[in-house]
Amino acid sequence: MRKLILPATLFILVIASLADARIRVKGHGDKMNFDPDSIPAQYRASFDLMTRKCSRCHSMERTVIAVQSGRAPVTGQPFDKQAVKAYGIKMLRKPDSGMNKLEIREVVMLLNFLLSENAR
Repeated sequence: MRKLILPATLFILVIASLADARIRVKGHGDKMNFDPDSIPAQYRASFDLMTRKCSRCHSMERTVIAVQSGRAPVTGQPFDKQAVKAYGIKMLRKPDSGMNKLEIREVVMLLNFLLSENAR
């Protein structure tokens, strides 16, 4: 029995460390954002765009919480790929969002990636 405890413990630790594939987060409160070092290079430009444009109206904390929890923090509605698309359309229609169709597509693709990484 004792011979199984150490291997079982090591196995659990390895599995637990591999299971957390989430994108890391830095900061707290209004300063909370995804850790840029944990964003893959192919999404880095989209991340910079999202950080710059979305934080004009709200803190990135709102986006981080939505991705992590799967719920929009203000409305409590599900935050999934369908909701991300709906938010993209909403931002496209907002005259003061300052975002065009291509920029919104980039942010939607990034958010979909973040959602899928968080679900792992």
